[in-house]
This record gives sequence, structure tokens and C-alpha cells, in this order.
Amino acid sequence: MLRRSIFASLLLTACADDGTNPASGSEGTSSTGAGDASATSPTSTTVATTASTSASESGSPTGDPTTGATSPEDTGSADTTTGANVGRGEVRFVAMGDAGEGNEGQFAVAAAIGTVCEERGCDFALYLGDNFYDVGVDSNMDEQFQTKFELPYAALDFPFYVTLGNHDYGSLGNEWPKSQYYIEYSDQSDKWTLPDEYYSFQEENVHFVSLDTNQLFWGQDIDAQRQFLQQDLAGLTDTWIIMFGHHPYLSNGPHGNAGNYEGLFGLIGGEDVLEFMEQDVCGKAHVYICGHDHSKQWLEPQCGTEFIVSGGGAKLTDFEHRNDNPTLWEDDQTEGFLWVEIIDNSFTGVFYDRNGAEQYERTITL
Repeated sequence: MLRRSIFASLLLTACADDGTNPASGSEGTSSTGAGDASATSPTSTTVATTASTSASESGSPTGDPTTGATSPEDTGSADTTTGANVGRGEVRFVAMGDAGEGNEGQFAVAAAIGTVCEERGCDFALYLGDNFYDVGVDSNMDEQFQTKFELPYAALDFPFYVTLGNHDYGSLGNEWPKSQYYIEYSDQSDKWTLPDEYYSFQEENVHFVSLDTNQLFWGQDIDAQRQFLQQDLAGLTDTWIIMFGHHPYLSNGPHGNAGNYEGLFGLIGGEDVLEFMEQDVCGKAHVYICGHDHSKQWLEPQCGTEFIVSGGGAKLTDFEHRNDNPTLWEDDQTEGFLWVEIIDNSFTGVFYDRNGAEQYERTITL
């Protein structure tokens, strides 16, 4: 397997991640593996409505992910020029990341999820990585599976579709054998669902793809993941395409934008993540949901895709706005989660705080 070595100080900087500052579900069909077909591109123009009760909003033009330069073609326009037939269906889920602490914040967010899911319904959760701080687990029998996953979410009776984050892969984020422990644990849990490092599944009229962005970060088997994604998307029709992973394309948190993570460039700045996002996610996914930065953000649409950060599952980090990405809404003051309802061609996302209070809602329609 490909591993790249660089100065230890830069490695530690890139991997440092920590700041201080339901209803029953159903499992969909899933696929894993690699292929070589071309990917399809969703026709996704949106009608957007927003309502905010807290934090901040911005209406600025969208910017380049590494420089913040204005891109006139990506203005997040609410005009609809093309529709898309995504078929009929109803799907409801929650999404949160960076939750693997077993702390009071994780339990509080879990309780709020339970309340919202009881009221509004949830079929499953997307679990967005950094599931076990600080260095992941050491086997599929590690007690952290209980203390940092099963116990906090004991009252939630639905599957968690898992993606892996940098902390799940050890202190430097490149201990690749650890992934097998997480995959094996899927056979021991009624909730934890991770069939492979990257995979997909279908729920009603929505196709979900979990990406292993930490492998992308280290340049690990990028071609294999790209081939898998291209084959997985080939020929898809009448469906929403939702991708999720750990690392962001755009973020106003301290990690920041792909290609400029931590204010750095090159490998440790996430240049390979940036390239993959622009080639294989932009314009191919209707929505991309991630964590990594410990906050809640709904960025202005960029490159034909909606980008959402939901990394407040247990703790917080302050915004830095290194690239001044324009957002529709953002909050770094309280932990929380994203709740999503997709009905036919309408996608509604609602951010809730750790107390279950609604903070922001946006609807996009194909």
C-alpha cells in the first residue's frame, strides 16, 4: 500500500483536530468494489427557501475553495431552469460527525436526536467519521465500541451508515489495517453499518455513497476509489445522489478548504481531496455532507452541488474563515446535528442544536 512520509511536525499539524472551545428504520441495498464505467451527472438546479433563528447568514457570491476568489457562475441562484425526475419516495435521516468522545456533549446530541426522530421520523443515520477519539480502536472487540457508540445511541433504533475519519485511522491517520476492525464490527452490532471503506446503498429514490476521504488525503488507492464511484454512478436514473465523507470540500472551520487544509498546501493541505472533489463529486452529487470541522455549516451551492458540514456531534471548534467561504448559515456555538427529509423531488434539511431546538431550515427542489 502506498504510504507517503513527510516531516513529523507537518504530519502532526495536519492531523490535529481537537478544540475545546427515533423511529425504527430500514436498511437499503448496498454495493462495494471497483469498476471502470463513466459517472453520470445529476441535473440539479434548485429552488431554495431559508429560515434562520440563530447564528449567521451570508448572501455573498461563492468563492474558489483555495483562494476565496469570486466565481460568477456559482452564485447559488434560486432560479429553476431544468427539472429532474427522481422518482417517488420518502426518506428521513440524521447526519452528524466527530462524535466519538463518549462525553456529555455526545449524549446530549443523542438525546436531542431521539426527540426529533420521535416527532419527525428517522430511517437511519449518516455517521461522518472521527468515530473514536483520539486514535481509533485496536480490535473489533475494543470497549470503545460500547462507551463511545452503543451506549450514547442506545435509545436510537435505526442503522448508522458509517464513514471513517482521520482519528479512526490512528495518530497520524494512516494506519490502514484499522479499517478492518470497523468493518468486522458490523457483524456484531444492530446499528453499526460499514461493509467496506467506501460503499453505496439505496433507500427509496435516494442513492447514498460513502467516501473514504482519509484515503484520498494520503493518496491511498485513489484510482480504485474513483473507479468504484464511476461504476456505482453509471446508469443511475430517477434518483437523488447524496455523497458523504469525513473531509470537507469547503469549510470555514480551522481545517478549512480542501487544498488549503490548516492553511497549508500540497499533500498535507489536501490537494488530492481537492482534485477528487472537483472531478468526482462536483456536479455529480446533488448534496455532499461531511464533518472534520466541529461546527454546523450550509455553504452556498458550488459547482452544481450543495455542501453541508455537520461536525458538531460531541464538541466544538471556532470558525476561522481562512477562505471566507460564503454560507447560507453557520454556527460554532452549540453542538448539534442535521435532520433531512426527502420526499419525491424535494430535499429539506434542518439543523438542530444539542437541546433539540431548530436553528436553520433549507429546502431544495429538483
